[in-house]
Amino acid sequence: MTPADQLMNEVEAHIKDFFAQNVTPQYVFHDLEHTIQTVAAAKTIAEGFRLDPQDMQNLLLATWFHDTGYAEGPADHEERSCANVDSFLNGRISPEQLVEIKACIRATKVPQTPQSLLGQIIADADLSHLGMEIYWDRTSKLRQEFVLARGTVMSDQDWVDFEINFMMTHEYHTVVAQELFNKRKAKHIQQLLKQKRRLNPSLAPTVDEIALLEEKEKTGDLKKVLKDSENEIKSARFGRGVETMYRTTYRTHTNLSAMADSKANLMLSVNAIVISILVSNLLPKLQDGATWKIIVPTILLTATCLGSMVFATLATRPKITEGKVTREAIKQRKANLLFFGNFYNMNLSDFQWGVNEMLTDPEFLYSSMSRDLYFLGIVLAKKYRYLSTCYNIFMYGLILSMLAFAVSAAM
Repeated sequence: MTPADQLMNEVEAHIKDFFAQNVTPQYVFHDLEHTIQTVAAAKTIAEGFRLDPQDMQNLLLATWFHDTGYAEGPADHEERSCANVDSFLNGRISPEQLVEIKACIRATKVPQTPQSLLGQIIADADLSHLGMEIYWDRTSKLRQEFVLARGTVMSDQDWVDFEINFMMTHEYHTVVAQELFNKRKAKHIQQLLKQKRRLNPSLAPTVDEIALLEEKEKTGDLKKVLKDSENEIKSARFGRGVETMYRTTYRTHTNLSAMADSKANLMLSVNAIVISILVSNLLPKLQDGATWKIIVPTILLTATCLGSMVFATLATRPKITEGKVTREAIKQRKANLLFFGNFYNMNLSDFQWGVNEMLTDPEFLYSSMSRDLYFLGIVLAKKYRYLSTCYNIFMYGLILSMLAFAVSAAM
């Protein structure tokens, strides 16, 4: 192992221990996961420029240390990160390297103004999540961090506006990062604009949004985004109709389920009363040596009540599910996170990630709602089938029991 590799291993171990010991859990975005992801992105971007080993080492050292300043809060954390570099690396690398590494760290400060190629690479790597699949997971954690660490609470509309403004004013500095991330970043902007329309369908694109979209269209970054946004506004009325349809159908299913449970509870109560009367009045007579004239109708009535109660219980008995949906199932759009029985055993981070995936993909959202309605219908059909059997047993069994009592009384 070369001295350079040894140094990188020591730095990696130090940073992992530093985050564990010094950075509080409230920094759910600027955590070790973000640093590791930024290091990986920096390596990927740097490979496109074929940096010499010295520059690559400087870049990676800066990337590992760039957010360690969060141990003492977000304000001026870049300068504290530079101080952490001095503390750990002073005397182990040349003074020129220290200067270059600290310049790279300062290049990540927002708004980013990198002055060198290494600064541009680390700045692009630091915000690479904007153009990656992990964007929705990371942005939800950033919003959570704003609440936990800064006490900043935003409504859904304010947060979407904040993200749209940041995404549309941000530009990747290197050609490699533009090639790697611009396409997916454009898709995320489009989805954010759709979220904005869903939160308030009456909102039209602002003048600034249109200007930025048109400017980006010229560079090929966001082709079709403006057109798609206009289509979203045109379809707002249709979207409201779809939502009304789902809302009405859900309400109907819920009411039918409540009616079925109410009917089943009624049957349980009635049959429990009948059985209690049998126990208190007829059974003592059976013990006193009653003839078969009384025994047969009594047994028939008891069987009727028990049969009705069994099927009434089946109609209201809950089904126990696994309560866990995998990320793979969510990625394949096969999961339904709208029913508690599918997620009560999931951890919070996986559930939040899954919900964000669903909210940013209207097709996934509507298919989940349709799937939920389908299985609600299956459950309702089973409830009413049991309930129908319960009422049939009660009705015909009661008739036969009364006839048996009448015959025994006439004999």
